[in-house]
Amino acid sequence: MTPDPVTPHPVTPRPVTPRTVPHPRRWFMRIARRPARALVRRRFTVRVHGADNHPTRGPVVVASNHIGLADGPLMVAFGPRPVHALTKQEAFTGKLGLLLSAAGQVPLDRFAPDPGAIRSCLRVLGAGGVVGVFPEGRRGAGDLGRFHRGAGYLAMVTGATVVPLTVLGTREPGGSAESWPARGAVVDLVYGRPFTVDAVPWPRTQARVRQVSLELREHMRTELARALELTGRTLPGPVDATELDVDPPTALVDD
Repeated sequence: MTPDPVTPHPVTPRPVTPRTVPHPRRWFMRIARRPARALVRRRFTVRVHGADNHPTRGPVVVASNHIGLADGPLMVAFGPRPVHALTKQEAFTGKLGLLLSAAGQVPLDRFAPDPGAIRSCLRVLGAGGVVGVFPEGRRGAGDLGRFHRGAGYLAMVTGATVVPLTVLGTREPGGSAESWPARGAVVDLVYGRPFTVDAVPWPRTQARVRQVSLELREHMRTELARALELTGRTLPGPVDATELDVDPPTALVDD
């Protein structure tokens, strides 16, 4: 079947219920977050700003810029609430894969439609939980020049609040994409003002998903500028081209 060019789904999607879609694991993340924070703080300082912008209950999508390797672990460990973050499926191998699965992170195929990942996120949000998304799709300058539509789409499906997160200090200017903050470094996690959109029933047009995503990116850029002003910091600049992850050509990209 050839999908309608203005709708992302050629058929009505199956409902997501506890019976049809299992919830990502929760218990390990809940008991491990506190010791993880203590371990991190032995190496560097983490300052959390604007936590009151994060709703204390109900479905939330945390949408973050992405500058360094530590961004995801810090989002999960230091978030006001436990976060199930979309994570590239290539990371789910060996001991790291076991840890990510135990911590309830959601594997994502970035290069093909992945209804399993979407349904897992909808299951979390339907239960009033928190999903983490990096709309840029890969580590880079962190300026939101690239922006995928997943966060906006999840908000449209569920009506979840989107909370922007700006991460600063996880990569130094000129630093490797694989580097961690140096011992004694300071990392800032800045939660911005929420972005809301009413839930849109199926079918949802590609044009509407794009429009919501553009509005979300503009909001996140405003909150990024506020975070830079608040902390007095700057972004680290681009990652060396030889270290860039391959990213699907589906992102909204600045000209």
